[in-house]
Amino acid sequence: MFKAELLERAARFRSTEEDPTRNLQSCPSLVLNADYTPLSYYPLSLWPWQTAIKAIFLDRVDVIATYDREVHSPSLDMKIPSVIALKQYVKPSEFPAFTRFNVFLRDRFSCQFCGDMHNLTFDHVVPRRLGGKTTWENIATACAPCNMKKGGRTPKQAGMHLYAEPIRPTHWQLQQHGKMFPPNYLHETWRDWLYWDIELEE
Repeated sequence: MFKAELLERAARFRSTEEDPTRNLQSCPSLVLNADYTPLSYYPLSLWPWQTAIKAIFLDRVDVIATYDREVHSPSLDMKIPSVIALKQYVKPSEFPAFTRFNVFLRDRFSCQFCGDMHNLTFDHVVPRRLGGKTTWENIATACAPCNMKKGGRTPKQAGMHLYAEPIRPTHWQLQQHGKMFPPNYLHETWRDWLYWDIELEE
């Protein structure tokens, strides 16, 4: 079931002919770090075309690939960049922030009790009434029905089993999980810089 859900989310790389370049807002730039890896997989590191062009003029990025679409000014004609790379390497923090989004990403957007990917919320593995704290190691993603079923009990008391014990993930681990969730739009010029964990249609 989980794999089927992922396959449904898989995106096709769109060619220049079929990409929506009629609208400038549909021409984002994929942003790579100075080592030519994406700054982020999920959400995918994309900048609006205006931000990318500003970074070019400030000499902060190199242009790797462009769309066929151009922007014009009285003194300049310029193709919209589709892939840019930072000139200075941005070192990611070893441990990501403890946020709602990052907890969901760590748990692959699925309930840690039943695997459902809908109506997600959080569960304190050790309930707060028993001294449980709101930390990486004590928060698990749970769907609303499982959360209600477990109530103020531990998984053992509730007769429920966690798929994985909650941990404090590293930045690298979250990026690996992010590769499982490609966005709906992927331009063909991004192909060489993105590596997803599921097969994409040609």
